[in-house]
Amino acid sequence: MTEAGGSGLHLRRVTLPAITPLQLRERVIKVFSEDGTSRALEVPTDATARDVAQMLVQRRHFVDDNNWSLIESLVSVSIERLLEDHEEVMQVQASWGSDADSRLYFRKNYAKYEFFKTPLQFFPDQMVSNCSESASSASSSNGSVPHSQLVQNFFNSSSCPEIQGYLSVRESGKRSWKKSFFLLRRSGLYFSLKGTSKEPRHLQCFAEITESNVYTVLSPRKTHNAPSDFCFCLKPNKAGGVKDLKLLCAEDEQSKACWMTSMRLFKHGIQLYQNYRTPHHPRWNHLTQFTATPMRSISENSLVAMDFSGRKGRIIENPVEAQTVAAEEALLWKRRGCNRLNVLGSGSPGQTTTLSTMIHWTQPWFYGHISREEAQKIIAQQGLVDGVFLVRDCHSHAKAFVLSLCHNQKVRHFQILPVEDDGQGFYSLDEGQTKFSDLCSLVEFYQLNRGVLPFRLRHCCTRVAL
Repeated sequence: MTEAGGSGLHLRRVTLPAITPLQLRERVIKVFSEDGTSRALEVPTDATARDVAQMLVQRRHFVDDNNWSLIESLVSVSIERLLEDHEEVMQVQASWGSDADSRLYFRKNYAKYEFFKTPLQFFPDQMVSNCSESASSASSSNGSVPHSQLVQNFFNSSSCPEIQGYLSVRESGKRSWKKSFFLLRRSGLYFSLKGTSKEPRHLQCFAEITESNVYTVLSPRKTHNAPSDFCFCLKPNKAGGVKDLKLLCAEDEQSKACWMTSMRLFKHGIQLYQNYRTPHHPRWNHLTQFTATPMRSISENSLVAMDFSGRKGRIIENPVEAQTVAAEEALLWKRRGCNRLNVLGSGSPGQTTTLSTMIHWTQPWFYGHISREEAQKIIAQQGLVDGVFLVRDCHSHAKAFVLSLCHNQKVRHFQILPVEDDGQGFYSLDEGQTKFSDLCSLVEFYQLNRGVLPFRLRHCCTRVAL
């Protein structure tokens, strides 16, 4: 306290509490969907990719699961990558630079954690080796690592997993590519100067994984004259690192997935498993204020199946009977809808199209009049995982459809043909042996039964409009 003369004026030093400006606590980001729509979101500065995805899931009333993801797309260089759930969005945007044409996309990615469930598909034996004594003693007689231990070795500091194989690399300043033997370790990605030799004197460091992010290259043959479509690249984490891209090309989809997944595991370690196993709990109250998922009331929780076929209603206590009744009611509703809704269709003049032939337009798995190449792109974007599918119009047959399905990291296409039986029209995948009145019934059947397909329908490609 300081006194000024005899005026009685007293000056007191006061320490005010630190105030964080609003613009430092919250920022506005823009998120895009594949159809070109976008939404501006106000998020905390430390919001993670999973936080943002959770906000969008709740706003759009989607089914909440671990597959919703944010995708970082660097449009100017045609590359994109999956943001890990724990990554902070503001830090990602800070690496773009002021003049970069970059976006965040919101979509499903079924392959995000699939390697935890089916490691054999992601880590082929010929690409995986282990140089630690403890792991070698636990290896099988042919020298391969047991599949149950495969992913765990990436988290164990005492083990030393290695990924090996041939990659084509884009030569600096040229359009040509050179094929070399590469080795991926915790310390980085190396290539051999002498064949397949792993001797330290023959290995040269290509990139440090902890200081880079791995991206998928879009249209690599067109943009980079790549020898195959299985192209990926490493970009330094620093801002403006686009000029330092290191382009690599694998021999097939499985080896590409192995390289990219292994790099994710080496960089993020056990954090990926925690993201996979730990349910998400929003850390901010305002992240949950948009939640509009209706909660089940007490009366709904106490609903029971009733039989009103007699003079008095009775409670159906047998759960099997209750399920049968529910299925019959659903079928009855569909039949009533078909009889009630007759609308003019796209067939020949004078023909009418019933609800049974149009109900698929309301389903998330139906994509209408898209090409074979577009279907393959959509499935690849949402994850080349067994059972990912969509249904589209057939270009060669006016009344037929095509089921596009992923199996063994490849997209296969199956024609759904119209068949007739006793004057009634049906759809079939197996030349009429198994017939369905509409596409919804067909999809529901093959979601439960593999039938003539190589794999049952497991995940439908979901269209998102923000």
